[in-house]
Amino acid sequence: MPGLADEFHRPLDAAARLAREWLDAVPERRIAPTVGIDAVKDALGRELADEGLDATAVVEALSAAVEPGLIAMQSPRFFGWVIGGTAPAPLAADWLVTSWDQNAALREVTPGVNAAEELAAEWICDLLGLPGGTVAGFTTGATTANLVALAAARHAVLERVGWDDAVDGIQGAPRIRVFAGDEHHPSVDVALRWLGLGRPIDVASDDQGRILPSALAAALGESRAGGGGGDGADGGDGPAIVCLQAGNIHSGASDPFEECVAIAHEAGAWVHVDGAFGLWAAASGRLRHLVAGVDQADSWATDAHKTLNVPYDAGIVAVADPAPLVAAMTMHAAYLPAAETGVDASDRVLELSRRARGVPTYAALRTLGRSGVAALVDGLAASATAIADGLRGLDGVEVLNDVVFTQVCAAFAGRDVAAIARALDDDGIALAHPSTWRGRDVLRFSVSNRGTDAAAVDATIDAVRRVLAG
Repeated sequence: MPGLADEFHRPLDAAARLAREWLDAVPERRIAPTVGIDAVKDALGRELADEGLDATAVVEALSAAVEPGLIAMQSPRFFGWVIGGTAPAPLAADWLVTSWDQNAALREVTPGVNAAEELAAEWICDLLGLPGGTVAGFTTGATTANLVALAAARHAVLERVGWDDAVDGIQGAPRIRVFAGDEHHPSVDVALRWLGLGRPIDVASDDQGRILPSALAAALGESRAGGGGGDGADGGDGPAIVCLQAGNIHSGASDPFEECVAIAHEAGAWVHVDGAFGLWAAASGRLRHLVAGVDQADSWATDAHKTLNVPYDAGIVAVADPAPLVAAMTMHAAYLPAAETGVDASDRVLELSRRARGVPTYAALRTLGRSGVAALVDGLAASATAIADGLRGLDGVEVLNDVVFTQVCAAFAGRDVAAIARALDDDGIALAHPSTWRGRDVLRFSVSNRGTDAAAVDATIDAVRRVLAG
């Protein structure tokens, strides 16, 4: 009878072989799936059989059934969303994390993976120029990172007016006024909704989606003047949170942090920055000016999957003052050994049961080094500029945004943008998704893959040219 170790060998060997075959094919693979969900369910088998199958057979059948329904998000010509490819070291590290099967909640219990995660968090804070003492944690994604940061914000601003939401909840608490630019990402709305804070007050932005400092000052002032009372119950001088943005999803532009953070802090507000991809401009000496002053905020959310090309899950939350973060996230039980020093991972994020998802980010950073991260960020921005230049050379194509980072929004005179996107899918070489921005139908190209080089840019422009000529 095979030992416990032996029974892993064949299915893992099969998985490694199938993974290599997939990765080898991605660069030239048709990007869109070739079958729909019903066909995949049919191939997988819709009924759970009475008898089980051999593990290796399951792995091989799973791959055969699922692969036709996969979208090649790792392709260097995938521009549909802000989704990076997968780099070799973090992918391999992710396999190790799964094999080690550590619950990484408590640093004293699993020091190996916690050490790697904590180093990765410290390096990220350093690369992004965040204040000394900032604590960061790894979440499932940027949406959850926003949620965790805003939970810390909620606790902090309520504590300032004498209310402890950790003990008393938020029913009956002073109303928290939340402000965000009128082009903020909907993940902020979801996080606020989960926290019981409702939709934020929209603040006007400029033609690139950057919040206007004068509009923010006016909104904060009007809200304060309209409240009365002073305890915030009617929305007056009570607690406030301002959500700023690093990287508009359409233009790539970032809010003017130096002015806006000063205005918000003057009004007593906590400042959170949703920087899922745009925050990484801070790691580049050439692009750091795009996010000048972002370090003056109170909390930040970003995602290593997008820019660092780390496998899912790779969200990152960072908070300058650890106290409100720990107060919002911590849990205690007699059977759980609390850290004698430092902050447990479970006190930085939502989960108690959590995989060591920060380890692949460590591997990515260790592979790249400081200069490699900067070169990666610069390369993504340069590829976006090259795509914009190529699109401008096509008849009837107008690039609507100032291409300052990794986003390109193109309009097509007299053409159905959704039809162009479908035709690109059918062509198979490049993929971009339609959207609407500032009243115009656009095709949005989001450059996030480390493999998007000059050849990938040329192939993309050629694909768009073919579609427009068809």
